[in-house]
Amino acid sequence: MTDLSVLMSLYIKEKPEYVEECFQSLLRQTVQANEWVVVEDGPLTDELYAVLDKYQKEYPGLIKRVPQAVNQGLGIALQIGVPECSNDIIARMDTDDIAREDRFEKQLAEFAKDPDLDIIGSNIDEFEDTPKDIVASRNVPLTDPEIKQYQKKRDSFNHMTVMYKKKAVLDAGNYQSCPLMEDTYLWVRMMKNGVKCKNLAEPLVFARIGKDMFNRRGGWAYFKKYKNGRKMVYKTGYISRFDYFYTIIIQFFVALMPGAMRGWLFKKMLHGKEKK
Repeated sequence: MTDLSVLMSLYIKEKPEYVEECFQSLLRQTVQANEWVVVEDGPLTDELYAVLDKYQKEYPGLIKRVPQAVNQGLGIALQIGVPECSNDIIARMDTDDIAREDRFEKQLAEFAKDPDLDIIGSNIDEFEDTPKDIVASRNVPLTDPEIKQYQKKRDSFNHMTVMYKKKAVLDAGNYQSCPLMEDTYLWVRMMKNGVKCKNLAEPLVFARIGKDMFNRRGGWAYFKKYKNGRKMVYKTGYISRFDYFYTIIIQFFVALMPGAMRGWLFKKMLHGKEKK
């Protein structure tokens, strides 16, 4: 094991079998983390508690649970979790995704190679039922200048793939509540602080996308949340007024188009490529 913390947030609607698959992928890592920080974002189901209890018993000292009395959302859960991490380097992971076996090894090697590196992510392959059946991919820019330019209109990192220095996150003000854009809001503040960024051009995480994901990313209520989040990003000064209105206008049409068309757009255009 190496000095690496894995930061996860778990809430009541997560499926226990997905958490099991996630945890197993962490145990299969060629270089394993010596700490998993799990923020329990509000009360969980008995089945979820059973999964956590099982792994705590089987791997004593590995899991650090941080229970919260009420559900506060991903941004606040991660804000609470970052200071709870004991190590200088933190790997983010979503509890319904699956890490490729060499994810930690490859990302830690980049930190060892470049002491100035602050955050590194990767591409993702997206699946619905099994990672053997990839339906789409999301490829991201690779170099520091490309990442910082791309971030003005779209996220340069796949959140569930990032590994970052704890200090760089805290120096930027940590995660904050920004519905739909907890990660976006953090990235732009980190970039304004001058962090050094990188992405690897390979999918190090298999990301689960629910069959109803594209429906959830539509409608007037979703657009209003997006607009409010984007306004918070604009107020950081990282993006221009043109960038703000450009993204708002595009999202307006994407959010209000039929769900089937939105699904096609995400798979075919917005997420790099669609797998047949």
